[in-house]
Amino acid sequence: MSSDPDPHIKEEEEELWISQEAEQLTSHVKLHVMTHTANREHNCDICSKGFREKSSLQTHMRRHTGERPFTCDHCGKKFHAKKFLTTHMKVHSGEKPFPCDVCGTRFRVKESLKNHMWIHTTEKPFVCNICSKGFSQKESLKSHLRVHTGEKPFVCSLCRKGFSRQQSLKSHMHVHTREKPFVCSVCSKGFSQKESLKTHMRVHTGEKPFICSICSQGFSLKESLKTHMRVHTGEKPFTCDVCSKGFSLKESLKSHMLHSEERPYVYACCIVAILLKNIDYLVCCILVYL
Repeated sequence: MSSDPDPHIKEEEEELWISQEAEQLTSHVKLHVMTHTANREHNCDICSKGFREKSSLQTHMRRHTGERPFTCDHCGKKFHAKKFLTTHMKVHSGEKPFPCDVCGTRFRVKESLKNHMWIHTTEKPFVCNICSKGFSQKESLKSHLRVHTGEKPFVCSLCRKGFSRQQSLKSHMHVHTREKPFVCSVCSKGFSQKESLKTHMRVHTGEKPFICSICSQGFSLKESLKTHMRVHTGEKPFTCDVCSKGFSLKESLKSHMLHSEERPYVYACCIVAILLKNIDYLVCCILVYL
């Protein structure tokens, strides 16, 4: 009796194998064709976004359901996709495998390096549709748009003050902690915010980047230029409540006032009234502060 396998069975196995290979090949070809035709047959029932593969749709659905099955063993942070957990793990390992060929800065994610490269090309492909200002990075445009919308999603947990940028909130927290991590290399004075240190350095360098367009006088602070412009415009936004005299500077209004324990804000105009023996005007001043 022959021990050879039944030729019919062998033939059926070969046909099954060929069928499976053909089906697999057809699947790969189908996926490849989709890259050219942009055909995405797996669509989300909620937002209608299309995907080439069913597994991608399943991952996407977790954004709607809030499901985050991938958890970081170090900090407990959860992610809806495994690839985001893998990327996150580099935060703990300190791994930054993507270096910039120009400046040497390294990045954890390839996409971050790609965005960074715009800095060196000076190209600004991300343009604000409201004011037409250009940005080298998409995230910068996103932050900028909050200037127009007034959105301040980053809120201080201590004083509830809102900020349009996360970095601004981070800097603000130094106000509460009284931390001053930014130290002047010349006089060792500390500042809670990097921008404050940058402004302070002009005291030492003598830099005055803000120039008056009328008289060409320079100022180290933008606010100082704004105040100076009132000399030319004649604007006097600070007004005495008693005599209605206007001042271009807040300090000048304060100088217009005299201070005492009984009357926190006794005005110089009241003293003038006494000196001029203008009783009616003096009575008016007293009635205001009774």
